Amino acid sequence: MERQLIDSYKSAQAVARRRAHNFYYSFAVLPPEKRSAFCAVYAFMRYCDDISDGDFSVETKRAALQRWRAQLNAVFSDSLLVDPILPAFRDTVRRYSIPAQYFHWIINGAEMDLDVSRYETFDELYTYCFHVAAAVGLVCLQIFGFGEERAKKLAEYCGIAFQLTNILRDIKEDLRMGRIYLPLEDLKRFGYTAEELRLGVINNRFRGLMKFEVDRARRYYDAARALIPLIDPASRPTLWAMMVIYERILDRIVERGYDVFSAPIRLSRCEKISIMLQALSRRILQKWAHVED
Repeated sequence: MERQLIDSYKSAQAVARRRAHNFYYSFAVLPPEKRSAFCAVYAFMRYCDDISDGDFSVETKRAALQRWRAQLNAVFSDSLLVDPILPAFRDTVRRYSIPAQYFHWIINGAEMDLDVSRYETFDELYTYCFHVAAAVGLVCLQIFGFGEERAKKLAEYCGIAFQLTNILRDIKEDLRMGRIYLPLEDLKRFGYTAEELRLGVINNRFRGLMKFEVDRARRYYDAARALIPLIDPASRPTLWAMMVIYERILDRIVERGYDVFSAPIRLSRCEKISIMLQALSRRILQKWAHVED
C-alpha cells in the first residue's frame, strides 16, 4: 500500500477514534480490513454532520456541502482529491463496491437540516431518517458483506432504528439548534406542545409521547435483528454490538423516566467496553465453530 494511502487511513482512523463515541467500540471487533473501511466511510460522513451542525450561516454550510459533494464526484471519477481522508475513502468504495448514490443521499440529508426544522408527520421524518441513517446502513451493509437482497431493507430498518434513538436522546441538543425532529402530529396526539418541549416540561403527556416514540424505535430494532444472520459471519458481532449499544440508550431513556433534559443520556466507557468484549467473544466462538466444521 502506498504511503499516501496508509497516511489517509490513519487520518480516517483518528477521526473515528475521536468522534465515533458509540460506533468505534463496535468497529474494534471487525477484521482489520473491514475496520479500516468503516473508519474511512465514517470520516466522510462525519464531515457532512459537522457542516450541517456547525456555527456558520446557512449559505456557508450549503456552499461547504456543495464542495464536499464535488469531492464525492471526484472520488468516483478519479479526479484530484483535496482532503487527507479521501484516498482511503476512494480505496474503500472501490474495494467494497459501494454505490455513489448512497453518499449523495447522505449529503441530501445534511442539506435537509439547512432547510427543515420541523416534521409534520412520521412519513416526512422517515424520509429524513432514510437519507441521514438508512443510507448509512446500506453503506455498512456493503462492508459487512451479504448474500440476500432482502438484507438491504433490513439494513434500512436498522438505520431508522438508530436515528430514532438519536432523536430521542438528543432532543435538548437539537432544540438548541432550533430543530424539533419529533413529528408534530405525535405531539398533537398526546396534547403536548412544541413550547413545552422547548421549556423541557416533563409531565404525563410528555411521558406518553416518549413511550410512543420509544416503542416505535423498538419495532424497527425488532425487524432489523433479522439482518444479523444475513451478513458475513465475521461482521455479525459488530452489528450485534451496535444494536446492543443503541438499544441500551433507549433503555436508559426509559429508566430515567424519559427525562432527556437534565443530563446527557449515554453509556459509560466501561459499559461499551463490556459490550465490545462480549462481541469479541462471539467472534472467537464463531471462529472455533468454523474450525470444528
